[in-house]
Amino acid sequence: MAFRSIAFCTASILALSLPGIARAQGVAGAEATAPQAEEEIIVTGVRASIVGAINVRKESTQIVDAIIAEDVGKLPDNNVVEALQRVTGIQVTDRSGGEAATVTIRGLSDPLTTLNGRNIFTAAGQSFALQDVSANLVNRVDVYKTRAADQIETGLAGQIDVQTRRPFDFDGFAISGLARGIYNEQAGSYNPNVALLVSDRWETGIGDIGLLVNGSWSRTKYRNMSTTAGAMVPFATETPPAGSGFVPLERIFPGPDNINWTPGLDYGLPAAAGSTLSINGVDVPYYLSRDAVFSSDLYGKRERPSANVALQWAPNDASVYTAEVFYAGFRGSTFNSLQFSFVDWWGNPGPVELYEGTNIVKARTVDDVYGFNSGDFATNKTDSFVYALNGQWDVDGDRGKVVADLAYQTSTNKTSFIALRTDRVADQIAVDFNAGGGVPSFHFDDDKLLADPSVWNVAELYDNANKAKGSALTLTLDGYYSWDEGFLRRIKAGLRYDDRKASTFVREQSAGRLGVQLSALPEGALFTNSGFFDGRADVPTSWVLGNGYWLHDNADDIRTLYNANPANNLLLSDELSLDRVFDIGEITMSAYALADAEVKIFGRPLQLQAGVRYVSVNTKSNFFNRLAGGALTRASNGSEKFLPSFTARYAITPDLRLRFNYGETLRRPNFGDINPNYSLTGDLTNVGYGSGTAGTADLRPTHSKNYDLALEWYFGRDSAIYVTGFRREIDGLVVPLTVREYIPNNGIVAGATDYFAITRPVNASNGVLKGVEVGLTYFPTYLPGPLDGLGFQGSLTVLDSNQTIPMSDSAGNITGETQSDFFNVSKLSYNATLAYDKGPVSARLSYIWRKAFLHNNEARLFANPIGVWFQPEDSLDLQLTWNVTDRVGVTFDAVNMLKSKQQNYYRFDNVGDAEKYNLGTLLLARTFAVGVRFTFN
Repeated sequence: MAFRSIAFCTASILALSLPGIARAQGVAGAEATAPQAEEEIIVTGVRASIVGAINVRKESTQIVDAIIAEDVGKLPDNNVVEALQRVTGIQVTDRSGGEAATVTIRGLSDPLTTLNGRNIFTAAGQSFALQDVSANLVNRVDVYKTRAADQIETGLAGQIDVQTRRPFDFDGFAISGLARGIYNEQAGSYNPNVALLVSDRWETGIGDIGLLVNGSWSRTKYRNMSTTAGAMVPFATETPPAGSGFVPLERIFPGPDNINWTPGLDYGLPAAAGSTLSINGVDVPYYLSRDAVFSSDLYGKRERPSANVALQWAPNDASVYTAEVFYAGFRGSTFNSLQFSFVDWWGNPGPVELYEGTNIVKARTVDDVYGFNSGDFATNKTDSFVYALNGQWDVDGDRGKVVADLAYQTSTNKTSFIALRTDRVADQIAVDFNAGGGVPSFHFDDDKLLADPSVWNVAELYDNANKAKGSALTLTLDGYYSWDEGFLRRIKAGLRYDDRKASTFVREQSAGRLGVQLSALPEGALFTNSGFFDGRADVPTSWVLGNGYWLHDNADDIRTLYNANPANNLLLSDELSLDRVFDIGEITMSAYALADAEVKIFGRPLQLQAGVRYVSVNTKSNFFNRLAGGALTRASNGSEKFLPSFTARYAITPDLRLRFNYGETLRRPNFGDINPNYSLTGDLTNVGYGSGTAGTADLRPTHSKNYDLALEWYFGRDSAIYVTGFRREIDGLVVPLTVREYIPNNGIVAGATDYFAITRPVNASNGVLKGVEVGLTYFPTYLPGPLDGLGFQGSLTVLDSNQTIPMSDSAGNITGETQSDFFNVSKLSYNATLAYDKGPVSARLSYIWRKAFLHNNEARLFANPIGVWFQPEDSLDLQLTWNVTDRVGVTFDAVNMLKSKQQNYYRFDNVGDAEKYNLGTLLLARTFAVGVRFTFN
C-alpha cells in the first residue's frame, strides 16, 4: 500500500505541475462504449498492436482503421499525427520543425477530430491541432473512413477519434512511465519527453471505484532552414523596341488598372520564347525572371504539457459513471532570421541566361540591389480543456443501454509577433535560380558584408498580437435495444445539443525607418547566424540582423527608441490592448435513428444498417471593422439537413467479407471565413497594389455524398488484405475569389497603397474525389528460427480529384471556369513497414512516400502560375524496443533517416514544373531518440 500511495502522489504532482489540468469525457455514444473483443487483448508489442488494428476493422460496422498502443501509454511516435502516417489512406505533410503537422484522409484535410467520441477544437477553429496530443496519453486512435447516422455529421474526410485510458481498463493497480531523450540533428539539440500513468480500482461498499492520473511533457528545440527563388515578373529584353519606353532589362510593372499586364493570371504570363506584351501600342518582347531570392534560418522551441484524469464508479453491474478531465497545452516561440534580396534592378544590367526555348531567366547578374534582413520573433500559447460527466445504464440485462453525456470545453490561443527590419543596397548579386535539384545559388560581390552591422540601416518595426478563444457546452443522449434473433437486431436513437462560442482579437502597430545603423543598437540587439543550410546549397551561410530574442525581452526599449521620431507613435506594454474582431455563437441540434438487421443469403449472414440524422445549425455573428473605428456588423444564418446512411456487410466465407457504405456529411465554414472585415498587407513587391483577405458572411456548408465498397480477406489470425474503392461527390466547395478594391484610410505603413487584391472564400465549386486503397498485413507462420516473428504491413492509395474553379477578372466578375485538383491530394501514396517481434526484441522499419501534390494557390500578385505544388515526399523511420524484462524496455527511434527535404514549385494545370518554376527548398530534420519505459500492472 505504501508503494501505491507514493505512486499516486508522484502522478498527482506531475499532473498538477502542468498548467491547468482539464478533464475529458466518456464516449458520447452507446455503441462506442460497448466492450469489444479487441479491447480485452493486452497488447505488449508491435505484432499485437498490428493484429489489434486488424480486429478493429474486422468487427466494426463502418470502415475503420486503427492504431493501438504497443503497451500502456506507448504509441510508437511522438504525437498522433506522426502515428497516423502509417494508416491506409492517410497522407501527412507540413513536416517543418522536426514533426508532421497536417493530416488528410484520402486527400481531404477536414477530418472531424474527437476525443473519446466527442468533438474537440482549438480556440476559434473548427478542428483540433492533433499534433498537440501526446502519443503517451493515447490508448487507441480510430480513423473512420465511412460514417453512420449516430456519428457527428461534420468532416467530409472522415473522423479521427482519439481514445484515452480509464481506470476500468485495468484489473487493478497499474503504473507506467517513460523517459526519452530526442536528438535533433539539424538544431544540435537534446530534447526530453516524459510521461507517467498511475491507475487503481477498489471494491467498496458503494461499488467499484477507479482513479487514473496520466501526465506527459515534452520539449523540442528545432531549426528550419530554407532557401527560395522568388516569384516571377516580366522584364524588357536587352533590346526593347523603339517606342516602348523601356531601357534594357527594365522591370515591367503592371501600371494603373493593369494597362501593361495583369498579375495573378491562373496560368501566368506565356513563357514561350519571343512572347510579347502590348504596351503603348507596341509589341514588347519580355523575359520572365524572379523578383527576389531569400533564405530563412528559423530557430524554434515548443513545449507540450498534457494530462488526463479519470474517475469511474460502478455502483452495480448495470451502471457506470465517469468523470474526466483532459488538458492539452502548447508553448511555442520562433526566431526567424530572414535574409532577403531583390534581383530586379536594371540600372547597370548584367548578363542573362535563359532556359532553352523559353523566355524564362535561369541566371543573371544585377547591380545596386536592394535587400533587407528581418529578425522576426513570434510566440504561441494554447490551453485546451475538456471537462466531462458520463453515465451508462444497462437495460434488460445486456440487451440495451442508455448513455448520457455532458461535456464542457474551453480553448484559448494567444500569439505575439515583433520584427525588426534592416536594409542596404549591395553593389552586385549573381544568382542562378536553379543551380541543380531545384535549389538556387546566389552570392554578393562581398558576402562578408552580410555580417557587418555597420552597412545595415535600421528600417521598419512590426509589432502585432492575436487572441482567439472558444468554448462549447455539449449534451448527448443515446440509447439502443438489441435482439439475438429475427430480421431486426438493434434499434438506436439519440439527441445532441451543442452551444458553441468563438471570439478573436487583434492588435497591430508599425513604425517607419529609424535612421541609424544596426551597429548603433545595443550589443545584445544583434544576432549573427552561421552554418546555414548545412553546406547543401551554394548560398551565403551567415548574416547579421536584429536579435529576435532581445526584441521580445526588450520590446518597450525598441518601441521607445522608434518613438524618438515624431512620425512614430508606438504604444508601450501598459498601453496595449486588443481590438475585438468577431464574436460568434452557434447552436447545433441534431437527432438520429438507425436500425441494424440481418438476413441469410446462401446460408451466409448479410448484416444491414440504415439510419438518418437530422441536423439544425443556427449561427449568429458580430463583426467589428477595425478600419472604421470598430463599426459593428451583425449576421445570422441557419441551415437544416437530413443526412441518410446505409451499410451492408456480407460474409462470403468466414474469412472473406464484402462491405458497402453510403453516407452524407457536411463541412461547416470556418468562423474566420465568414468574417467580412479586411486583413490587409501593403504593396511590398511593387506590383501597384497590396493584397488582403476577407470572409463571406453567407457561406453555406459544403455537402458530400459518399460511396465505399470494400472486399476484405482475413486469411490468418495475424494477416489480412483489403481493397476499398470510394467516391465523394461534393457540392458547394469553398474556393478563393479575388477582387480589386479601393480601401482608403487603411493605416498601412509598409508598402502604403489604397488598392488591394482582396481574396474571399465563395461556394463556387463542385468536385469529385475517387480512388482505391489497398492494405496488407502479413505475418507468415512458416519462417524458421530467428526469422519467426517477421511480418509486413503496408498500404497503397490511388486518388483522382477534380473540382471546378471559377475564373474572374480584376473586378471579380466570373469570366469562366477551369478544372483543378483538390488541394493536398497526392494521386499516389504508399507506406511499407517491416515489423519484427520475437522474444525481447520488437522493431519496425517504415517507409512512407507520396506523389507530388497541389498545396495551395498563391496570392494573385505575380506573373507565374498561381498553383504551388509540393514535390514527392518520403520518410524512412526506425523504431526498436528491447524488453530488458517483462516490465522494463529500452527504446531507440530514428526519424527521417534519409534526410529528406521538402520542395515546392509553381504549376497550374499543364503550365509549370519543378525545374524552370522551382520555388523553395526546406531541409527536414533527422532525429534520434533513446528512452526507457516501464509498466507494472
